[in-house]
Amino acid sequence: MSSSTVTPRPTTDTPLAQQTEHYLGDLLQAQRQAYTRQPMPSAAERIQRLKRLKRMLLDNKEPLMEAMAADFSARSRNEMLIAEFMSVASLIDYLCKHVKSWMKPEKRHVSLMMRPGKAEVFYQPLGVVGVMVPFNYPIQLAGNGLASALAAGNRCLIKMPEGTPRTSALFESLVAQTFGAEMVAVVNGGPEVSTVFSGLPFDHLIFTGATAIGKHVMRAAADNLTPVTLELGGKSPVIIDSDFPLQEAADRICFGKSLNAGQTCVAPDYVFVPRKKLSDFADAYKDAFNRFYPQLANNPHYSGVINERHSQRVQGWIADAASKGAQLIPLSDEQLEDGSRRTVPVLITNVDDSMTIMQEEIFGPALILLPYDELDEAITYINKRERPLALYYFGFNKKRQQRILRETHSGGVAFNEVLFHVAIDDLPFGGVGASGMGHYHGKEGFLTLSKAKSVLYKPSYNAARVLYPPYKPLLSKIFERLLK
Repeated sequence: MSSSTVTPRPTTDTPLAQQTEHYLGDLLQAQRQAYTRQPMPSAAERIQRLKRLKRMLLDNKEPLMEAMAADFSARSRNEMLIAEFMSVASLIDYLCKHVKSWMKPEKRHVSLMMRPGKAEVFYQPLGVVGVMVPFNYPIQLAGNGLASALAAGNRCLIKMPEGTPRTSALFESLVAQTFGAEMVAVVNGGPEVSTVFSGLPFDHLIFTGATAIGKHVMRAAADNLTPVTLELGGKSPVIIDSDFPLQEAADRICFGKSLNAGQTCVAPDYVFVPRKKLSDFADAYKDAFNRFYPQLANNPHYSGVINERHSQRVQGWIADAASKGAQLIPLSDEQLEDGSRRTVPVLITNVDDSMTIMQEEIFGPALILLPYDELDEAITYINKRERPLALYYFGFNKKRQQRILRETHSGGVAFNEVLFHVAIDDLPFGGVGASGMGHYHGKEGFLTLSKAKSVLYKPSYNAARVLYPPYKPLLSKIFERLLK
């Protein structure tokens, strides 16, 4: 795109907010004009764009991982390969495989009175999609949102997180080299840029982040009647039933909770354990963690907390709980002095609702253990609180599994596992209530970012003429008979 198409990046000559608004507004307008020139890209064009995105990420995974490791102070290489790159590459492959069939108009039933004629649903790109990315998985969440937008034939503006400045700057540069700004553009900046970005008149806006910020984003989008997909979070619960092997449950939960130091929106937040097994589970969990991470200092497999502010937030909540009577079980006695923000995780028991850690999503290296006696008790507890983004049940009883599905509300459910339901490309991902609204991933992402346009085709013969007035008595009798 020529430099004259878009207002130059903000300078110091005019107020920052005004510059930002002009710059982002011009980027959006340039993409709208480009969309008008090509409103319905072919399946081949969409697939070509998706493959270009995949190649960009894979060719530059090393510098991107270096940037993320620097931003986090410590980030596991294998975690990044799995959660950042393999996640996006897998979704892109899935989209490339199916987008052509999804684009085909769907035939729909035509009632007797509308015949001869045919009806169908035509899937049309919305136009320009905005994607607001959080810090915890910057490549995955930018890539997945962008891939879904491209598969549906849209253009895309992406706001990268200020919490990962090196990663965000590199991603912006790579996108600029790979796509024209009229197709995909990335912007960076602090809260003032996010505020302007969320108030742009997109055709759809995807936001991933905290519930409190999601409310502000939705208010800003409402001024333009911009539809939103909000991927938020909340306190995702786990229930361990008495028939599930305790050590196996501990291993699976510990893996999911330890990934990215607990900075995952679907990470377990609290675990219901049969009362008589609470102490044994704590021991099993500690054993699992120490097998996974025999040492923490300089351990390349264990990630750090994103920044000092978030580290102090979690540690403050833990201290608040301890001051109010909670029992803390550190998972290691190691004193960390490796210069990173790697943190010794803790299990927390003997909690009550007066503690901040029981009210807010932890999003860090701490896990709450709650004893229970009957499944009803756990279900009642969960249902009295905001609906979580994920709910996990460990147990083999099919009737109890169905109870969980029927009697609780959550964005997603996994039985005998945590986190991995999000990795299924053919499943929608989305929250409910305080944990979000709308879906993307898989076909649902294509549908969310497409307009399902109703279409009726009528031939030259007009059978509907019998409905024209003046109405004859016989026609009225026919109507009455049809109603009966």
